[in-house]
Amino acid sequence: MAGSPTARRRRLSIELKKLREHSALTCAQVGAALDWSGSKVNRMETGSGRVQPSDIDALCRFYGTSDELREFLKSLARQAKVRGWWQVHGAGVPEWFNIYIGLEQDASTFRQYQCEVVPGLMQTEAYASELHKTGAHMSDEDIAKAVRVRMERQAMLKQPDAPDAWFIVNEGALRHVIGDQGLMREQLERVLATADLPSVTLQVLPFDSGTYPTTGSFTMLGFPAPEDPDVVYRDGITDAVYLEGEHHVREYTRAFDGLRAAALSPQRSALLIESIVKDYAR
Repeated sequence: MAGSPTARRRRLSIELKKLREHSALTCAQVGAALDWSGSKVNRMETGSGRVQPSDIDALCRFYGTSDELREFLKSLARQAKVRGWWQVHGAGVPEWFNIYIGLEQDASTFRQYQCEVVPGLMQTEAYASELHKTGAHMSDEDIAKAVRVRMERQAMLKQPDAPDAWFIVNEGALRHVIGDQGLMREQLERVLATADLPSVTLQVLPFDSGTYPTTGSFTMLGFPAPEDPDVVYRDGITDAVYLEGEHHVREYTRAFDGLRAAALSPQRSALLIESIVKDYAR
């Protein structure tokens, strides 16, 4: 079973939808049979509404499931209510990003392309703080909380069961000075140190790479359980998009493969970053 509350809620939604589709019924039909609204059933299946163990009992009686499956689903429903460690930071972490962190904690594969900034899992505290100060209209306290969460998230790359993480970073993100050159020198040294971790692969997409898929930044998360489909994540200023459909995942996988082919090898990427570090040291 996946570990974070977000992943449990997602798994529960998937299992409930499978039960309904196996019965060849609509949300409205299930709702009518249980004296619920069809929208309540839909919210359960999309993870947008809290599911009570009593709801699971009613659904499992209606679908005629085994006792074992009923208890498993009730366990998912109970554990989905547990708060993740990152949620104690309140306004420092937007609600739409809470979802992403929960999924990230359970990912077994991690693929990310960043075209504007250094990946969050490689950022120093000073770099992350500078990013949050710009245009976010956050209090100093909330900025400190947001930065703390970002630093704590980075521990996942050093765990024995760390996800297989592959980063592609546009050269422009490495040369764009955030703060000052001293800050950037420390930041790129952190990037090199992170790239040395056994679970991490880093490539740089150089300015002279020619044509490549123009997608904007995105992240793809894969999960160990075959029942949990891959997720494509893209964020903006005030919200985020989560894509799970096979078509979306296939096309973003194709785009990532194109970016990987256009980027420098990990060895040449490290050499380029080292040369930029020397530029910042002058």
